[in-house]
Amino acid sequence: MARPSVLQHISDGELASGSRKQDLRASVRARLSRGSSIRYSRTFALVLLDSTLLILARRLAEIYGTPWNPFWNTKENISLIVFVVTLELGLIAARGLYKAGNHRRDYIGIIKALSLGNCLILLTAFLYYPSQLISRSTFILSWLLSVLFVCVGRAVMDYAIKQARHRGVVRHPVFAFCHSEDAEKIAALLEQEEYYRFAGWEDISSIDHGILASTLNQISGMGISEVFVCSRSPIQSPMYLYWMLRNAGITLHFLSVGLDPLFRESEFSTIGGVPCIKFSPPAISGIDFKVKRIFDFCFAIFVLLLGFPIYLLLSVLIKLDSPGPIFYRQTRIGLHSQPIKIWKFRTMVPNADQLQKQLETQNQTKDGILFKIKDDPRITRVGRFLRRYSLDELPQVFNVLFGEMSFVGPRPFPLRDVEKFSERHFIRHEVLPGITGLWQVSGRSDIDNFEDVLRLDIRYIENWSLWLDLKIILKTFKVILRKTGAY
Repeated sequence: MARPSVLQHISDGELASGSRKQDLRASVRARLSRGSSIRYSRTFALVLLDSTLLILARRLAEIYGTPWNPFWNTKENISLIVFVVTLELGLIAARGLYKAGNHRRDYIGIIKALSLGNCLILLTAFLYYPSQLISRSTFILSWLLSVLFVCVGRAVMDYAIKQARHRGVVRHPVFAFCHSEDAEKIAALLEQEEYYRFAGWEDISSIDHGILASTLNQISGMGISEVFVCSRSPIQSPMYLYWMLRNAGITLHFLSVGLDPLFRESEFSTIGGVPCIKFSPPAISGIDFKVKRIFDFCFAIFVLLLGFPIYLLLSVLIKLDSPGPIFYRQTRIGLHSQPIKIWKFRTMVPNADQLQKQLETQNQTKDGILFKIKDDPRITRVGRFLRRYSLDELPQVFNVLFGEMSFVGPRPFPLRDVEKFSERHFIRHEVLPGITGLWQVSGRSDIDNFEDVLRLDIRYIENWSLWLDLKIILKTFKVILRKTGAY
């Protein structure tokens, strides 16, 4: 086959008119990158907040601390406060604590930066002004207040921004190039971050020299700040796409929809220009799960001892309300798909299992895997109260004590539900089941689609830590008191 002529790459119209295409790297005009106003505004606001809080901490320390030499008093020496605040802000910035994402919530990093700043100030005082009076109480108070104020200030600001984003404000509009069957999945994935507002998508095939230009004009008109290219295989002309979006001031992301979600603690780098993701173990591997098991055992004993009067009272109420046993033992599927008998306070009539077959047609879950009925006729009067406050789950503390369950983990399901699982659903059985979990604190019975349950369980497994377990336990109490999604 003859090699195509160079002239074949030039359209007849361009030859006739004598026009020339610009260099790939040449932009029509200089411009700020899209979304930079939001990022820079937030950084500026954070710097301003930190500065104000650092000045306030210093002034309060001088008011309530022991008086010291006028040279070190910022009220007498205005230039000193400029030096102190600039030094501390510089150390915070040097640790990358003004970068977007979790960097701004690195409170340990903030404590280290401010501690180092105060030590440098103290060292300067001793080395260059040894004869000046240094108030130890004022110095310590200034250090503690600066750490406290900056950490609390950032936490409040972070909470305010999260609330704003939850209401759809301060979000970056994003666009995706993907396959049509992946569009809904990509939209849900991006919206999940609450950092993006999904504005639309285009088929991956539109990334073509002829079509991309018109698509780019459409994207620019929508005010898009970031574009995601989501494909299971490499796209053609990635360099062309990169420069087109770069010149338009739009951030480009490549997202592989063929991969399962990756674990949280990863580092991104390139090897010979090829993307590489690194997962490093902690300094001491394997100890965190042992700590979790020790916590489960000790906390189970604590709950049983402290809650004995409650167990006794609920047992009496169940016995007086309806005939039948106090406890209900149900076979559920636990770790490694092994059956376990979980303990619950009985909340239904004794023949509830037989009646369920007659109620299958009233199942309110979308895919039918789980069995949920909002006004289940099998539930007793006391049982409805127990379920409303999740008190029926209290006997499962015995399962935790025996090592069959944990306080936090994916909920174990009955055999009837597990028999409807697909192969990929069984990943949730590779960890110890729990009394509560992300599903319970994210809506409980209000979630009527098992795929949403699975997504929450996988997110828990991927991001598991002792701190996450503690947050879920604390949030569980809040959900129970509000009776969120319980029936």
